[in-house]
Amino acid sequence: MTSDSHRADLGKDPSRVSGMFDEVAPAYDRTNTVLSLGNDRLWRVATTRAIAPRPGQRILDLAAGTGASSVALAASGAEVVAADFSPGMIAEGRRRHGGVANLSFVEADATALPFEDGSFDAVTISFGLRNVNEPRKALAELLRVTAPGGRLVICEFSHPRSAVFAGLYRFYSDRVLPVIARTVSSNAAAYDYLNESIRDWPDQSTLSAWLREAGWTDVAHRDLTFGIVALHRARKPLAEPTA
Repeated sequence: MTSDSHRADLGKDPSRVSGMFDEVAPAYDRTNTVLSLGNDRLWRVATTRAIAPRPGQRILDLAAGTGASSVALAASGAEVVAADFSPGMIAEGRRRHGGVANLSFVEADATALPFEDGSFDAVTISFGLRNVNEPRKALAELLRVTAPGGRLVICEFSHPRSAVFAGLYRFYSDRVLPVIARTVSSNAAAYDYLNESIRDWPDQSTLSAWLREAGWTDVAHRDLTFGIVALHRARKPLAEPTA
């Protein structure tokens, strides 16, 4: 099977997206660090700080990939579930981090999570929501599995507000990134899709509106790296809204 057969498109068919991530799993973290010029580590730190994990909490890290972000959360003493719909990513995560205390790996579909209502004190998803074919359904599922008063943190690519920086970023994404991806990735075509998915993804205000529509409250965001990435935060209401 050629790598092109594992190139997803903006239709985001779950089997094709999952297959694509299965293929890139072994080198995924290293490739991301190279392509982001090391900024992925700074984004992960910012996300962990926003989640503010504490011992005794139960946290869902959705679209966790190989679990790099989950390990940082588990280090706090919180019980962390690293969930991803790519079996290859889950297998690589277990291989690397299977011995980490308080950390478990679960294969899961973001639009039909295999967890009971109110199971988690906090839920988070980094760079995965835009790969879900029904992202608003995923936001509703995350709300369902969060305990009343629990928090949501989303770290996702977004849109720089400065026209000058947006132009520089577009040049890097269109001209430089594909060349680097061909050099360091096991499936450069997968990164063509990821680039397309970033361009197609809505801006910060639109994602904030989706969160409110799903039922989240206290919705806020801040830009990271001039808006290349946005860190969105929200909370589940303490009580269900009355009719």
